[in-house]
Amino acid sequence: MKIGVLSDTHSKVGKTKKVIEKLLHEGAEFFIHAGDIVEVEVLDLLESSGKKYVAVYGNNDAHLAEFHNKYNLVQEPNYFKFANLKFKLMHLPFYMTPDTDVVISGHTHTFHSEYKNDTLFLNPGEVCARSKPISECAMLEVKENNLIVTHYTRDRGSEEFLPRVMNYAR
Repeated sequence: MKIGVLSDTHSKVGKTKKVIEKLLHEGAEFFIHAGDIVEVEVLDLLESSGKKYVAVYGNNDAHLAEFHNKYNLVQEPNYFKFANLKFKLMHLPFYMTPDTDVVISGHTHTFHSEYKNDTLFLNPGEVCARSKPISECAMLEVKENNLIVTHYTRDRGSEEFLPRVMNYAR
């Protein structure tokens, strides 16, 4: 099972479209957006991907509440099961306890992947390329005995995403 993970898209709909296309090209079967969606067009892109998704409200998303019933928007922390794993999804990294198999957060605009105490902590970084000149996302591949995280980065002005792979035995 491959799960596309993105966060902090802010107002960068074009960059978000490229990230979603890349993750789909790499086989994403489900999407997780870790907040600061900002534009309803980002939710439209997730909806039109043809894949199931979940998106958590970020600190810049209060105005999206009017669309709560139209899209799969959730409040943090949101717990759910998928691919035989328990997930905790949030935007703000305030609930970072290892109480699930996977903890996904956003907000910091910094990629982070660490497997500790039988929990994967994952922040896919920023799609918007606000804090640095790259757009980034992650793919989480769930295997029977391991979790594979691929961090994709794309330099501003480039069309190519560069992958970096981390493999965690579980």
